[in-house]
Amino acid sequence: MVQYFIDGGPFMWPILLSLVFGLAFVGERAYSLIKSSIDSKKFFDDVSSTLNDSGAQAALELCNNTHGPVAEIFHAGLSRMHRGLGTVEKAIQNAGSLEMSFLEKNMIWLNAVITIAPMIGFTGTVVGMIGAFDAIKAANDISPAVVAGGISQALLTTAFGLVTAMIIQVFQNFFVSRIDKLILEMEEHSVQLVDQLYELEAKKAV
Repeated sequence: MVQYFIDGGPFMWPILLSLVFGLAFVGERAYSLIKSSIDSKKFFDDVSSTLNDSGAQAALELCNNTHGPVAEIFHAGLSRMHRGLGTVEKAIQNAGSLEMSFLEKNMIWLNAVITIAPMIGFTGTVVGMIGAFDAIKAANDISPAVVAGGISQALLTTAFGLVTAMIIQVFQNFFVSRIDKLILEMEEHSVQLVDQLYELEAKKAV
């Protein structure tokens, strides 16, 4: 593998750097999403029972002690209970938008690596083919031995660029599926929380 890397020529280095760059953001996104992952159904049940048994302040404390986007959205809503349910709904919507932005943060850099790495590889391919034709011109011969070096370099840079893109693409697809799941959970439980708050308000009015 090391020899292939050396044979690929100078364009292998920017491809390697793009792979390292992409894996750094893979690590950052993996850590962030792991921290954001909780059993949202259990958390909602805990908040719901706390609201019914102990009131909004106790539920707010539970949100304070829990990590993740669902907890942040619930905290934003419950902390504004004294301003009315309309304000609570607005706060939940705003917090949801912020949490979605946080979940999707830095995903653009993974897209950049997926796009740029093959382009670098294709550029190396073009340069390798130019070198092969220059060798033919200089030797005035089209035998395989004359062009083998340039063609080998061309194929290696393309291969490494595509492999780099595929590695990052796999991680990106996993992250996108996980982010979509978290967003769905946020929306579902936010609606359930607002519905419960309206029910509690109706009980107080009776």
